[in-house]
Amino acid sequence: MAGFGLPNFGQLTEAFKKAQQIQQNAQKLQEELEVMEIMGTDNDSRAKIWMSGNQKPLRVEIDPSLLSEEIGIIEEAILDAMKSAHEVSTSTMKERMEDLTGGFKLNLPGMGDEN
Repeated sequence: MAGFGLPNFGQLTEAFKKAQQIQQNAQKLQEELEVMEIMGTDNDSRAKIWMSGNQKPLRVEIDPSLLSEEIGIIEEAILDAMKSAHEVSTSTMKERMEDLTGGFKLNLPGMGDEN
């Protein structure tokens, strides 16, 4: 009764093994991303933000010279540093996930190219 488009048992077993390996590697990757520290800066590096590979904010460093600026400039510098850290963190996560899945597109929320 072949011919219904079902894979043979060997192919199905191999697919399950591959899925299990991806799951184990994904757990390892999650742990690596959690301890990873990624820095983002504003254009002149007076504001620095560190995030984990999972986009968890870790710490902030502000150059004392930035504090003498108008509040709008300070806010913009901090926002630029946050955007930079987030961009690097998400692209790092995306690259690592693509490596993990062998380029197989998972279309996970937050992992797309939209900004």
